[in-house]
Amino acid sequence: MPVDVLVGLQWGDEGKGKIVDVLAPTYDVVARFQGGPNAGHTLTFNGTKHVLHQVPSGIFHPHIINVVGNGVVLDPVVFREELRKLTARGVDGTANLYISRKAQLILPSHRALDRIWEEARGGSRIGSTLKGIGPTYQDKVGRTGLRVGDILHANFRERYNETVERHRQLANFHQRELDIEAEESAFFAAVEELRQLSLVDTEYLLNDLLNQGKRILAEGAQGSLLDIDFGTYPYVTSSSTIVAGACTGLGIAPKHIDKVYGISKAYCTRVGSGPFPTELHDEVGEKIRQAGREFGSTTGRPRRCGWIDLPALRYAIMLNGVTEIHLMKADVLSDFDEIRVCTHYKRADGTLTEQLPDLGELEQLAPEYITLPGWQVSLDNVTQAAALPEQVRAYVQFLEKQLQVPVSIVSIGPDRVSTLHMN
Repeated sequence: MPVDVLVGLQWGDEGKGKIVDVLAPTYDVVARFQGGPNAGHTLTFNGTKHVLHQVPSGIFHPHIINVVGNGVVLDPVVFREELRKLTARGVDGTANLYISRKAQLILPSHRALDRIWEEARGGSRIGSTLKGIGPTYQDKVGRTGLRVGDILHANFRERYNETVERHRQLANFHQRELDIEAEESAFFAAVEELRQLSLVDTEYLLNDLLNQGKRILAEGAQGSLLDIDFGTYPYVTSSSTIVAGACTGLGIAPKHIDKVYGISKAYCTRVGSGPFPTELHDEVGEKIRQAGREFGSTTGRPRRCGWIDLPALRYAIMLNGVTEIHLMKADVLSDFDEIRVCTHYKRADGTLTEQLPDLGELEQLAPEYITLPGWQVSLDNVTQAAALPEQVRAYVQFLEKQLQVPVSIVSIGPDRVSTLHMN
């Protein structure tokens, strides 16, 4: 059986957690392939909101195997707290949970370095979540990191101390103290609990499941425009957020990839620094923010808001080979009498482009919009796609024509039931 991949098409926060939860019943396995506690996947059902940071979003379905892949960076303290919250809500998060021994560990010193380096950037801050993600991936690439499998070895504490000492020297370079002693007891207590979980070579597990005919959904974090290679560098995350990252982050061959679900809001948001061509700095942007409750599920920071950006979406669709789009939060636009869509960018010389350029040129471009009629009616009681207002269906059809990819799901609220299948 194939592997289907779910990715965000914008700067993250598109609603991937909800869609994984909606799709999960048709899969045998949900596997996270990158990112760490900087991700916040929000799921709402039965009137209760759940936010997952590192645990795969299939965890609420008892029949599903949940895999934390080798491409993930894992904070044992955050992971333990997630599992405890699940237990408090009657969910056994450990029953069908498998963690790659090759996943990198986030240490207290990684979080400290993240803060030190971000402060050292001054006015050039990239908007890090300060969860230790960047320093952990740096250690991974530098071949000095500690992995989940290392906690099973007798010399783990010795290797930990060596790593912390190296981090201390990096902090000294910036004339700062590492100051992590207060966090270490919680870290080692969480490591002890992590040792009791199923720590395996998940690449073998996943390929064995494929050979058994099991269906796998690969779950990405963040968004395509935050990809370390193809995002708005340097204002990006530290991992590969596109479909290619599913192969390296899980140990599965490209030949197994089938469907690619691209998740996009009906508008656009961004958290942290970096270019955002369609950002709205006026009352319209604030209206979207309040209507969509656009505050980071991980950081609580207000998200920057703007109209949907088709050049950026086309770019993400191209990189990922998207086969269908899931359009989220259409209900947020219900109170607008008109909706704007960025179709092109205008260069300084007046020429138009549909391509997303590198950072320097992108900051000099102006969005070119067309205006579509809004629907100005609540979508709360809509239960079938056919009952959507004509203007909503026209908006969806316009996007399909422009992007050349079908929109198969329209989400009109946070709950599971507020999910309309268009076909």
